[in-house]
Amino acid sequence: MVNRSSSSTTPKRISTGRSSTREAAAQATREKIIRAATKVFAKHGFDGGSLEKIARAAGSYERMIPYYFGSKEGLFIAVLEETYRQFDEAELKIDLPTDKPVESLKAVIGFMFSYHRQNSEFITLLNTENMYRGKHVSKSRAREYSYRGISILDGLLKSGAASGVFRKNIVARDIYLMIVSMSYFYQSNRFTLSAFLGEDLEAPETTKHWQEFMIDSVLRTVSVSPP
Repeated sequence: MVNRSSSSTTPKRISTGRSSTREAAAQATREKIIRAATKVFAKHGFDGGSLEKIARAAGSYERMIPYYFGSKEGLFIAVLEETYRQFDEAELKIDLPTDKPVESLKAVIGFMFSYHRQNSEFITLLNTENMYRGKHVSKSRAREYSYRGISILDGLLKSGAASGVFRKNIVARDIYLMIVSMSYFYQSNRFTLSAFLGEDLEAPETTKHWQEFMIDSVLRTVSVSPP
């Protein structure tokens, strides 16, 4: 009796271990393909980012892409989701005390501008997706991440309004769009604008000035007594 019971449970333990190992390996392969696809799509766009290029960059086989993602479109959607997830994850790490709404709002603006500057692939992928009128991102879970970001901003604005620092009835989405537009446009068009304006928009003193201008503009918009 004891021997039969022991022998019958052994395969289950081995099977579970092998299953976990396979799942970990599959997840690692999936993540490797997404990382490679992010770089390839950012460099070549959706049309130019062939499965062959992506597989080569990932050190994998081309057939693994449809196996894990269904299609090239499925992979691109996964890349967009991961891009937004990383942005959301970074944003959630910012210390934003609600009892200091002005300082916290400044931190949000600074984060947004710095993140766009330090993650050029994020900008390039969004530019590519806008060419497709949001066709792929609309099929992703990106909405979940934008909801969290706007909720955080909404909490800060309400906290500031409650303390008499910010105006009441400010719509968080409007302020979010204001911050993103000033940050995203500057970064995505920095090369053409530098040539057009005859000024290096990549220069440290220029980017510092623009970030300060962003902060000043947003605070003047939301404050009861603008600085």
